[in-house]
Amino acid sequence: MRIQRQRNSLKGLPRNIWAVSLTSFFMDISSEMVINLIPLFLANTLGVRTGIIGLIEGVAESTASLLKVFSGWLSDRLRARKWLAVAGYGLSALAKPFFLFATSWGWVAGVRWADRVGKGVRTAPRDALVADSVQPGQRGLAFGLHRAADTGGALVGLLIAAGLVWRTQSTALALTSSTFRLAVLVSLIPAFLSVLSLALGAVETGLKSQAQAPKLAFKALGKRFMVFMGIVALFDLGNSSDAFLVLRAQERGASVLGIMGMLALFNLVYTLASTPAGRLSDRVGRRQLIIAGWLAYALVYLGFGLARGVAHIWALYALYGLYYGLAYGTAKAMIADLVPDQLRGTAYGTYSALLGVIDLPASLIAGALWQGVGAWPGLGAGAPFLFGAALALLAAFLMLLWNPTQAGADG
Repeated sequence: MRIQRQRNSLKGLPRNIWAVSLTSFFMDISSEMVINLIPLFLANTLGVRTGIIGLIEGVAESTASLLKVFSGWLSDRLRARKWLAVAGYGLSALAKPFFLFATSWGWVAGVRWADRVGKGVRTAPRDALVADSVQPGQRGLAFGLHRAADTGGALVGLLIAAGLVWRTQSTALALTSSTFRLAVLVSLIPAFLSVLSLALGAVETGLKSQAQAPKLAFKALGKRFMVFMGIVALFDLGNSSDAFLVLRAQERGASVLGIMGMLALFNLVYTLASTPAGRLSDRVGRRQLIIAGWLAYALVYLGFGLARGVAHIWALYALYGLYYGLAYGTAKAMIADLVPDQLRGTAYGTYSALLGVIDLPASLIAGALWQGVGAWPGLGAGAPFLFGAALALLAAFLMLLWNPTQAGADG
């Protein structure tokens, strides 16, 4: 009993979990210093419309979709995870300096897409490395800790970005080009620390199963996994880029510094909720936590659609952090429950690819609903959020109805 309690504690987690968590901590410091300023840089400095911003953000996530599947499958095929993940983090770190020279939306898009290719290479092998490194009863805790570290880095990155905004333009409503480029320059330091943390801190585990290396065939992932993916796809169609949340906050009157504060609050709640939620999913089941998270998301998006002032946006960002803490890491732990260990890389690649593919139409729909397309003027700033809330409620209902028959699928 004492050994079991130790395994279910943070002290019982192996070295790889801490190395991967530190890597994500540094990379999110770097990413969050820049990623949330990109829509403001595009809209305020370059004068880009929301439809183009939706296109950039949608393609940014979708462009690496096939890479996520291939990279996950390749890690299964090679029975190796670490160095593919290192390569992906390295590519993202090398792409970031090119933001310093961006003078058009096409340039921003190119750098953003190159960064996402790096994410496509690293995500599935990294998640599979986490799953391979722990026992089944530790998966929720391991992924919860990883999400907490990832989001803790995002919080630190946002606070640094907020400090830079405060020093350079105080409470101005519009982001300046010089502030954006300064944030990019500072972000390069944690980006390269991230690559070093994984390269020097993690060890290759290999696959525990001795089964033959898999072919790239989705059928082998099983019906339960495919049903789960179908429900997730429906939810994600209403989950447009967070760039629209940033633009909505600005549209409601928030300053750039205020938006940084809202994002910091979001990441604080996300960080605090992730590890306890992961541990709870090990005990009570994954579906329950995912459903609760999706219901929180529906409330958040309904609130963004109806928000009247800046104070409402602050409260909604806090609830948004709770959604992520409950659902995001839990979904990744559930994937490890649903597929054989020799197919985990392929499964995580498929999951990430699906989200990437859906992100493009989700963001295009959001941009069109907000400001229209062609001669159609759209339905206004609240429309994409009401659409997202409706799909989240439908997905939560379907998840409630779905009941995998095999033991262990639910946590």
